[in-house]
Amino acid sequence: MGALHSPERSVTEHGVVVAGGGPTGMMLAGELALAGVDVVIVERRTSQELDGSRAGGLLPRTIEVLDQRGIAERFVSAGQVHKAHGFALIPLDISDFPTRHNYVLALWQSHFERILAGWVDELGIPTLRGCEVVGFAQDGTGVDVEVSGGPSLRAGYLVGCDGGRSRIRKAAGIDFPGLDPATSWMIAQVEMDEEPEFGFRRDSAGTHAIGRREADEIGIVLTERDVHHTGEPSLDELREALVGVYGTDFGLRRATWISRFTDMTRQAASYRSGRVLLAGDAAHVHPPHGGQGLQTGVQDAVNLGWKLAQVVKGASPESLLDTYHAERHPVGARVLRNTMAQVTLANPDDRHQALRDTMTELLAMDEPRRHVASMLTGLDIRYDLGDGHPLLGRRMPDLDVQTAGGPTRVFTLLHDARPVLLSLGAPGGFDVSPWADRVRLVDASHDGAAWELPVIGEVEAPPAVLIRPDGYVAWTGEPTDPALPHALETWFGPATPPRPATRSSVASAMRA
Repeated sequence: MGALHSPERSVTEHGVVVAGGGPTGMMLAGELALAGVDVVIVERRTSQELDGSRAGGLLPRTIEVLDQRGIAERFVSAGQVHKAHGFALIPLDISDFPTRHNYVLALWQSHFERILAGWVDELGIPTLRGCEVVGFAQDGTGVDVEVSGGPSLRAGYLVGCDGGRSRIRKAAGIDFPGLDPATSWMIAQVEMDEEPEFGFRRDSAGTHAIGRREADEIGIVLTERDVHHTGEPSLDELREALVGVYGTDFGLRRATWISRFTDMTRQAASYRSGRVLLAGDAAHVHPPHGGQGLQTGVQDAVNLGWKLAQVVKGASPESLLDTYHAERHPVGARVLRNTMAQVTLANPDDRHQALRDTMTELLAMDEPRRHVASMLTGLDIRYDLGDGHPLLGRRMPDLDVQTAGGPTRVFTLLHDARPVLLSLGAPGGFDVSPWADRVRLVDASHDGAAWELPVIGEVEAPPAVLIRPDGYVAWTGEPTDPALPHALETWFGPATPPRPATRSSVASAMRA
């Protein structure tokens, strides 16, 4: 992929180079920085400003992830809370879901990126703006990364968070199988002299929508009859499309942004090739139905970040990175499937209307509603960590617990992105000293013998849980369970042998 750096150019070394400074790239960089890894973002935009609508909100599991890092309120205070989500425009009430964030947060991606960029700045993460990764070559110890408009870089790993047309994915030779587009939509933010027909309209082409935006702007989404386009639409094309659907352009005056999207659906065959990894749209593209794109990318980053940090720091073997693909590829595949289903339900003919009517009846029932809404919101994700307690491989509930330091929440214990062994029995039953540099032991109590989980309902509270930095449960059991050391080593590396005491260490301990 391009020519690599010449000997006369200086090379800057980092633990990880992240190509792309959108939501996925920034979240990944933040996770790595929290773990003490030297990371740099390479971003082609010269500022964080974003043209256009793109993603329009956050779903419960993504808000939980932000809550696990102590920054959720920054986003919640900037958005609007809605208690329902939708599957192909069929409303789904989520207000009864067992989470503190049982709502959809309406927040445009431009605001999300601005707030997340503030967090990244606080963490001291450098961003090379106006630059792109144009070449790389990996060897047994790292990756040489060539950057246009910036210094040559050397890193332990390179992560492509550079979108659906990812240069990193193509250069790494990772296949991107899937379906070509069958439907195209025109999307725009505009100003009009007349008040348009707000809401949804369906005709033989498909579903169209006009809605209010910020600062008196109006958002438009129009289904196009032709899917074969070679570029972005013009203002005249938008005007012609409006007249074709509504019989008028409502006095269309100007557009601040016009673009297109399709229902192309593709997923990387592998999320990793040696020291090169993919996350977000670089790993999977799909239509925006259900608002799952940004969510999946951010959660990719949180799954990958702590694993990559442990490998870079030498705490875990490189094989830990294989669990990133093993866990996140099925999640991405499921998103692709449900978005394809939603596109199909939007087809305008009478047969699909009959299917929509049937789905509307089904989703009015409690169990199907919970099942589909939990899937869309990411609350039902379960990584295959084997048999055992129903909580194994699922998100840890954000319980109110009492510790020696006072009352707190489980998510608060995860703010520093460090794994937690939460003991809810008698204090002193666990010895995690061989992993004390990586795992935090917290003795706590919690009122209640059962915990409620999305979809599966109430489960018996285990005596202890091992919580990964991404908030998923890696082990449950008793202090004497021989599976605990195995789980600790699997996820957080081999035990550290105790260091023999020296005169200086004894003297330091006495002074302390």
